Amino acid sequence: MKKYILPVMTTFLLVSCNKIEEKIDQTVQETTEKVQQKAQQAVEETVKKTVNESINSLTNSQDAKFNEVFPTTGSTIVTEEKGKRIKIPGRPEGYIFKYKADITVLLPFLEGQPTSDESKSEKKARKIDGKSIVDKLSFMSKFLPENTFDTSFLEDIKNDKSIEYYKLKRFPNSSTIIYNPKNQTIIQYVEVNK
Repeated sequence: MKKYILPVMTTFLLVSCNKIEEKIDQTVQETTEKVQQKAQQAVEETVKKTVNESINSLTNSQDAKFNEVFPTTGSTIVTEEKGKRIKIPGRPEGYIFKYKADITVLLPFLEGQPTSDESKSEKKARKIDGKSIVDKLSFMSKFLPENTFDTSFLEDIKNDKSIEYYKLKRFPNSSTIIYNPKNQTIIQYVEVNK
């Protein structure tokens, strides 16, 4: 009987040691995975915060008025106006305006704006296909920090087939105009090339 007790005890000890070793390995592996996951999450949050801060510091935006860029002759052609002046390093100064206006009044007004170089200017606004504009806006909105601009209008212009798009270059200003005929809302981006 003593012959059997020693091998049985040895086997029992080996099995117990193996189970303890497996439990230790499992605990170490679970802890390592949790630490890696938390580290990755911390890195992602830090990168997002840094990118947002960098873009915010690069994008210097301030309130702007439509008549700062397009002086009027006393008659108001835009209502419910909101505007931002944007300066991005390496790009010309730009303005984004959102307002309500009658497009049949607005376009002739913009076409009649003075130009500093007639050879670089267009006399009439061109109606264009808006797909490339929508694509560019969608792409750019992915990189903007949260709450920089209200991008909810993107869904409207993607889905509404009645939206009209225009381009007009009256040097030094180059305008891209998005017009919703249902509510006469206009979003206009003006790039000033000096």
